[in-house]
Amino acid sequence: MLHHISVAVIDPLYVAEVLAEILHGRVVPFPPNPGSYIVLAGDEFGTMFEFYPLGTELIPDSYQGQAGFQLNQKPSHYTSVHAAISVPASLEEIERIGEKEGWRVFLANRDGLFDVVEFWVENRLMLELLTPSLTPRYLSVLSPQQLPGLIDQLALADARR
Repeated sequence: MLHHISVAVIDPLYVAEVLAEILHGRVVPFPPNPGSYIVLAGDEFGTMFEFYPLGTELIPDSYQGQAGFQLNQKPSHYTSVHAAISVPASLEEIERIGEKEGWRVFLANRDGLFDVVEFWVENRLMLELLTPSLTPRYLSVLSPQQLPGLIDQLALADARR
């Protein structure tokens, strides 16, 4: 179970406010890393997103033996980090928010397994949003009962490439 994730973005407060709108959540500051904000989904899983200023890097053992922060002045514009997130918003609501922000929104099919809504935060960070209508299929495909067949299917697809 993924309870929270942190990612660096160009405008942490603004991104937090937009994601809070999709999650029907709340935004609060994240004091350990100045300029950072947290989105609290307010769900039974404790779902939380930390948005740091672009260039933030986590460094081990740099703050009283635990992770600390440093800022890379020349970060890449894109990132390999992404997350699939179940949200209470509908596809139409996500599309409306994406259009308002000028951010790419694309209903994508993942190799015939399930669909996700690619929501491109700042047109640089992809979040795969699972609306209430998309979540059941995703959970079914990745259920413990289906994993053996899925593993075989993915191995076969990999061997073909």
